[in-house]
Amino acid sequence: MAPPDTRTQILDAAEHLFAERGYRGTSVRAITDRAGANLAAVGYHFGSKAELMSAVARRVVEPIIAAQSAGLDRLLAGTAEPGVAELVEAFAGPLFDGMPAGDEGGARRSRLIVMILSDPAEEVRGWAGADQDAVRERYLAAFARALPALSPEELWFRIRGVLAVTAVDRVEVHQRPAPDCPSPDTGEAARHWAVTFLAAAMSAPPTRT
Repeated sequence: MAPPDTRTQILDAAEHLFAERGYRGTSVRAITDRAGANLAAVGYHFGSKAELMSAVARRVVEPIIAAQSAGLDRLLAGTAEPGVAELVEAFAGPLFDGMPAGDEGGARRSRLIVMILSDPAEEVRGWAGADQDAVRERYLAAFARALPALSPEELWFRIRGVLAVTAVDRVEVHQRPAPDCPSPDTGEAARHWAVTFLAAAMSAPPTRT
């Protein structure tokens, strides 16, 4: 089997380091040192550190977005108005599939997604494209039909909460638990618990202000 090319080695190294240290905590030199590449390679293959961050995020997130889109297609083929639990399963399920327990790559992708959701660096937000926007709008519309009492702002807040809870759970399964804490479940049970919990959270009455 041929070794990865330089571009792939840089992507792999950047994914490791961005997940561990965040965007601002990772230098281009650290990435190229880990990749065994020269310092100019990031500029040659990606143009800048920010564009490398975008490429890393797309590589991790685009398969998840594609699976979310396919799941929604399957639901809408059966009914014009899927239920909340079905929508949560279609939206959150690919996150479990893309970040499997017991897999170092899954752990790294989990940490990277948490970093994307929480890192304050503006460059971390620059990866999203038309495909991601289209899937987000389709899910917003489907959830809005299922939950008509929610304002668009609160609905989007809750959908972001689905992302955050699922990503944090996937990180947790790879951490060593504290002595007095039970080990997190790593199998299908965790997926079912998450869908049950998140469907209930999504279905809660609107918040009074």
